[in-house]
Amino acid sequence: MTSRDLFQDARQYIPGGVNSPVRAFRGVGGEPFFVSSAAGSRITTVEGRELIDYVGTWGPAILGHAPDVVIAAVCGTASRGLSFGIPNPLEVEMARTLCELVPSVQKVRMVNSGTEATMSCVRLARGFTGRDKILKFEGCYHGHVDSLLVKAGSGALTHGQPDSAGVPAALADLTITVPFNDIDAVRRAFAANPGEIAGLILEPVPANAGLYLPEPGFLEELRALCDRESTLLIFDEVMTGFRLAPGGAQEIYGITPDLTAMGKVIGGGLPVGAFGGRADIMDHLSPDGPVYQAGTLSGNPVAMAAGLAQLRELIQRGGWSHLEDIGAEFEDRVRSAIAGKPLTFHRIGSMFCLYFCEGPVRNLADAQRSDRAAFGRFFHACLEGGVYFAPSQFEAGFLSLAHTSEDIAETARVAVDALQAAGY
Repeated sequence: MTSRDLFQDARQYIPGGVNSPVRAFRGVGGEPFFVSSAAGSRITTVEGRELIDYVGTWGPAILGHAPDVVIAAVCGTASRGLSFGIPNPLEVEMARTLCELVPSVQKVRMVNSGTEATMSCVRLARGFTGRDKILKFEGCYHGHVDSLLVKAGSGALTHGQPDSAGVPAALADLTITVPFNDIDAVRRAFAANPGEIAGLILEPVPANAGLYLPEPGFLEELRALCDRESTLLIFDEVMTGFRLAPGGAQEIYGITPDLTAMGKVIGGGLPVGAFGGRADIMDHLSPDGPVYQAGTLSGNPVAMAAGLAQLRELIQRGGWSHLEDIGAEFEDRVRSAIAGKPLTFHRIGSMFCLYFCEGPVRNLADAQRSDRAAFGRFFHACLEGGVYFAPSQFEAGFLSLAHTSEDIAETARVAVDALQAAGY
């Protein structure tokens, strides 16, 4: 069957024909393609077209698709059983590895997705502090958690309105949103809610509204404010964790959060998540403490084996240094292609975004100035040329150790033509 046939069939049985909304191509127009296989830096459609992939399963494929070490670990573990519902040695090894790699994490619990991880962090913050309110930033997406599917109202101190049907307004009212990189707005939020904010949650490098970076001193000031207000600082490192550095963004910026949500890379391509932090906070979890959290497949042996194999390979190959080299080469090519054009390019390590607007882009409002129609034309021209970027202006791109100089050169050639097609 062709991608069109499959999509028409899918829409009869799956809402919107997809199992995650961005896959529907609503941000760029047209219909999605379907993939039959993937290896290295390439994905192959059901029609047999090979594409250079910069989505990488939305982040987990840091070694590239289907790396031998991960496939071998999955097959070897699966042959001994897919799931037990009983403790297994691999989950202990994974927990030890995460605690060793991320110094802020003294204890950790495995879950099945990034959404579960952030949801659990929020519940734990509330249970530990005895407070109800959460402070988050516009443009930081933390999964489809009711408390966090909230956007800002008319002002920085306005309590959020639900960003999705099905989220009670009373629950959204407990979430306060402010612009990223606006420390004065954070101070005002704390002043307006004295002794009421359980946790401040953020992506230290927001990567769900494209990609923009924390300004110098911003994260440090958040840490100081949380200390002063006895509020837990929660880093959502589902994307940045183990991708930007062994210890994630917190290692790069030298900040110690109280809790960290993790996922993606630590699953090697299988569904996984984790959250961890200070031991005294984590000990509030059941069965030792009063905050309940559980999961049938948490610590699944096959997922643990995949993630451990990927992390070991990254460490043995000095992966993060190589990814920086690949990222720098990619950035040089992009900046040459967009020189003199009203476009903005951001990169940190192996993550990147090209905004179709002039800079600076430092928060969600800036990102939303992008010309989405032009991005859509660029996206489809790249796709036609054999290069797959995320089908939304507001998603980050990902490089992997499998991307070669030849891949990057070919991508640059295609991108130059695509920019012309987009009107640039």
